[in-house]
Amino acid sequence: MATKKQIEEVLKHIPDPEIGVSLWDLGLIYGITIDKKTGTVTIRLTLTTIGCPLFSLISEPVKSGVGALEGVKAVEVDLTFDPPWSTEKMSKEAKKQLGFV
Repeated sequence: MATKKQIEEVLKHIPDPEIGVSLWDLGLIYGITIDKKTGTVTIRLTLTTIGCPLFSLISEPVKSGVGALEGVKAVEVDLTFDPPWSTEKMSKEAKKQLGFV
């Protein structure tokens, strides 16, 4: 079964379709749960805004990327807005890339 570290590595290479920075570095990933019995990985994530229409453009690469890892039989993407996303959640690299630093 895939490890949390392997899943994180996949998420570090999936860019936000509008911003071009990885979902991981933007701080959009709130949690990763692995059910070893069923082979199901649940990714809890948020979007930069509540009205963002790009959920499918974000969730599909997450499902296919994580789903390609060994032992993963299903990927569920759990969308949440609690807590709301803010720029404080971004990594230093993302802040540099976007000119916040």
